Amino acid sequence: MSKRDYYEVLGAPKNASADDLKKAYRKLAMQYHPDRNQGDKTAEQKFKEINEAYDCLKDEQKRAAYDRFGHAAFEGGGGRPGAGGGAGGFDFGGGFADIFDEMFGEFMGRGGRGGQTNNRGNDLRYNLEISLEDAFKGSATQVRVPTSVMCDPCGGSGAEAGSSPTTCGTCNGAGKVRAQQGFFTIERTCPTCNGSGRVIKDPCRHCGGQGRVRKEKTLQVSIPAGVEDGTRIRLAGEGEAGLRGGTPGDLYIFLSIAAHRFFQRDGANLHCRVPIPMTTAALGGTIEVPTIDGSRAKVNVPAGTQTGHQFRLKGKGMSVLRSPARGDMYINVMVETPVNLTKRQQELLKEFEKEAAENGHNPESEGFFAKVKEFFADLKD
Repeated sequence: MSKRDYYEVLGAPKNASADDLKKAYRKLAMQYHPDRNQGDKTAEQKFKEINEAYDCLKDEQKRAAYDRFGHAAFEGGGGRPGAGGGAGGFDFGGGFADIFDEMFGEFMGRGGRGGQTNNRGNDLRYNLEISLEDAFKGSATQVRVPTSVMCDPCGGSGAEAGSSPTTCGTCNGAGKVRAQQGFFTIERTCPTCNGSGRVIKDPCRHCGGQGRVRKEKTLQVSIPAGVEDGTRIRLAGEGEAGLRGGTPGDLYIFLSIAAHRFFQRDGANLHCRVPIPMTTAALGGTIEVPTIDGSRAKVNVPAGTQTGHQFRLKGKGMSVLRSPARGDMYINVMVETPVNLTKRQQELLKEFEKEAAENGHNPESEGFFAKVKEFFADLKD
């Protein structure tokens, strides 16, 4: 059974614009969608047919081939309808995208599949852990990166000293070769010189003709103040050296910030959990806390402070990247219950407990247990 014309399937003329084709496809796809036609085999088949037609015609290159050769463009042979597979022997059915990539890839700046037209070196990644203090104030540090660097004896050319690369005999220095296949002329990267247009007859003994050697490189990395965990720093041209004088790649430094013994970071703000004695919480007082810049800050604790109370120190947090501003620092108080009490201390606390109960010094706990008592009373009723 022969396939229906794709334009006929979509109900669109051959000169229809891309937008008109899309509108026609959407209308038909909604009409015959399986969710709207459950159990209808005819609708299911039409839905597949509509998708096949639009998948071809929405692609400019596929549409051009279809307009010229019809369905034969995607079948073995690749000739005109009725040509019997003579005209060139392309098999568009299995490798349509590959063929067009080879035909148009280099014109579109992608390069062909046949060879390497760009000798640019690889980009490299280096994971660097820094302290929270370094993230706050910024720092300069050295990293040692194993990489490929330009071969000094040959100057990166890959040819032995005293010699030089010669013009490639396959492509005559063009770096590309052409092949005629049926209706098409395919231009691809020269397989002999990999697109460079030159070949090395006497390769360098130090690098084996690659123009680069393995070496550990020491680099200085500047870390700006205010960087966050996961920040990426790019060092242009510090990646792997290119093959035979090609452009070097880049080096990307990925930063991670080590956990701090006092502070937890939340964007530009810092949190510090501070335990305080029960007596300080009850009577009030002053505590001294560290700050990220290495100084100290005093915090006044009012009488009756509870666990979870938070104090804000404005402008004592982290630096903000590329800004003179700073975040805030939050002191989260935890009231510490005394341990290992002496007999005398226990007696004093019992006296305090008795007086506190009589005078309502523990309103939260008293209120809670009063509600609990009412709750159990309601259950009995």
